[in-house]
Amino acid sequence: MTLADLERRQVLSLGEVEAAADAAALEQLRIKYLGRHGEVPAIIKGMKDVPQNERPEFGKSVQAWRAALEAAMVARAGAFAGEAKSDAEAFDCTLPGRWPQPGAKHPVSRVIEETAAIFARLGFIVADGPDIETRFNNFTALNTPAHHPSMDASDTLWLNDDLLLRTQTSPVQIRMMTRHMPPVRIITPGRTYRRDTTDATHSANFHQIEGLYVDTRPVSLADLKSTLAYYASAMMGAKAGVRFRPHFFPFTEPSVEVDFSCHVCGGKGCRVCKMSGWIEIAGAGMVDPRVYEHVNSARGDRAYDPDSVYGYAFGFGVERIAMIKYGIPDIRWLYENDTRFLSQLA
Repeated sequence: MTLADLERRQVLSLGEVEAAADAAALEQLRIKYLGRHGEVPAIIKGMKDVPQNERPEFGKSVQAWRAALEAAMVARAGAFAGEAKSDAEAFDCTLPGRWPQPGAKHPVSRVIEETAAIFARLGFIVADGPDIETRFNNFTALNTPAHHPSMDASDTLWLNDDLLLRTQTSPVQIRMMTRHMPPVRIITPGRTYRRDTTDATHSANFHQIEGLYVDTRPVSLADLKSTLAYYASAMMGAKAGVRFRPHFFPFTEPSVEVDFSCHVCGGKGCRVCKMSGWIEIAGAGMVDPRVYEHVNSARGDRAYDPDSVYGYAFGFGVERIAMIKYGIPDIRWLYENDTRFLSQLA
């Protein structure tokens, strides 16, 4: 046998070891090549027939072949052992079965559904709209002046000169009024977007629920207060109260901030309400007549004549309600998908 023949036999044998299908096939290869009557011992015994000047190199090649075969067989045997161990670990018929964990609604989804059900009892329907809005629906029709800070690119996510990611769900109110005759009685839950720096109480992506009631019969602040008082008691508890404070919003006049009495301390003062007894919840007010004028210009008629229709609007953050209702101190917890946290609210 020449050195070339020896190299060919080495390549062939290592290929067979690598292709061995199981431990039994590997043992047959060990016997074939390394056993007492195997090929390698037989070649070593026949080295007396190798020319004297070629024996040193031939002997080194044979020993290298033996070492390579032994290492390859050990590695292949280890692979079979690992596969067997993995299979055993993957299924142990003596262990009890693993039952799937029951799911639960996310706190944000729960607040939205509860709110929709509460307002449904008052005759409100749920209206929806796109996340990408026009400048007219999101700002102009809501009586927002061109110089208002919210128009700036540092506050709003603009897609081009006319399209943006909506900063509030109020555009749905405009869409409803431009397509439907009064009366309109809707709530508009949905996702909104602003250039806010994320911290414990702010997020660039959050949810709002806004409400609108417009009718040809007189609608007053008293109706607005009774509506929100009913919502407060249904969502926060029967003893929850409502307080109005003067404020300013471009699309309502008069405008108010709405506080709910603290459901934790009952208005006595605690850490949750910062010892005031009240928690700021929403903005609200009577719909500004100029909003009706913008709607009429989009409709091309006088269906929402400011002298003939009356209405109120309100809006609040869903995450804020969820944080107060369930005692969540950090808004980021609502978005981290940590089942250890979410399972506590199931």
